[in-house]
Amino acid sequence: MIRLTLKGIIWILLALIAIIAVFLIYVTASDYKPAAEIKLTVDRDPEARIGQGKPFSVTTFNIGYAGLDQGQDFFMDGGSMSRSSSRQQTETNLQAITHFLENAGSSFYLVQEVDVDSSRSNHINEVKQISDALQSYGYTFAYNYKVPWVPVPITRPMGSVQSGLLTLSSFHSTSQTRFDLPGKESWPVQLFELDRAFVESRIPVDQGKELILINLHLSAFDKGGKIRKQQLEFLEQYIQREMENDNYLIIGGDWNHALPGTDPAIFKTQQEWPEWLQPFPDSFGPSDFKWAVDPNTPSVRTLDSAYNEGVNFLAVIDGFLVSPNVEVVSVTGHDLGFSNSDHNPVTGQFILK
Repeated sequence: MIRLTLKGIIWILLALIAIIAVFLIYVTASDYKPAAEIKLTVDRDPEARIGQGKPFSVTTFNIGYAGLDQGQDFFMDGGSMSRSSSRQQTETNLQAITHFLENAGSSFYLVQEVDVDSSRSNHINEVKQISDALQSYGYTFAYNYKVPWVPVPITRPMGSVQSGLLTLSSFHSTSQTRFDLPGKESWPVQLFELDRAFVESRIPVDQGKELILINLHLSAFDKGGKIRKQQLEFLEQYIQREMENDNYLIIGGDWNHALPGTDPAIFKTQQEWPEWLQPFPDSFGPSDFKWAVDPNTPSVRTLDSAYNEGVNFLAVIDGFLVSPNVEVVSVTGHDLGFSNSDHNPVTGQFILK
């Protein structure tokens, strides 16, 4: 029998502390620190021009890194898992997601949680697979999660993560920019968190105007929604600046709030309102902006357990906010049964007045 002396125990503890210290130094030194604004490139920029008075569509879809299918839970939401259950399941999810995007026929796609080289999605380049399938679309990608190793949960850590926001467009754009969002967790927690951002696409319109299309993914698990409040204040200031130029604005994505005009109570559930879900603040933004949401189709489910219809809490957190010079023709939430993601996609049809 091996007997540990007090001295031996101390040496083991010191060794563990040294390992943790070296790991934190490494992660701190390699921490992704994006600039406030980063100019992005467009691959395969189309020549087609968008015009006033003609309908077009935008689809937003948080694909959950093709790992949060109906059989999955997630440790941050009370579950235990952080990775896709298998490479085969990741490929199955990604194939189904890509098939939906191919057949939706939207003019623009705003896609969130798209991995390029992550342990949780078996290092499959999801940006490449989606963009290869939609050959007629120009596309832009921006990181919002880039960490060499996420050490939790301890039993099966998330591992390395490289993920972000993907915007695809069937119309010509003049610029694409990543805007860093304010609000960070304290050190060392922030080392392993997302660097939240939105991607701005500027699309020229007749008479010298522009359509400003925003691909957005706000924070989710910030206690009390304090970081989300800072992010919304930043977004509100951005909106005010753009409206001085009389441009068209469509802001779409995963807002991680229960959106105005929706009520989770209409969806059958056996769970309580989750702590992370915040109601959208009534005081936000210009009063003449309009929400474009489908209140009758849930766009997200809770991840404390695998999906069980009628059990998991459901809400609408994905949709669009548009300026008064944009007409909302229709909004459709696509009920995919959370088969391959913890979100359902949402499509809005619009006309530039």
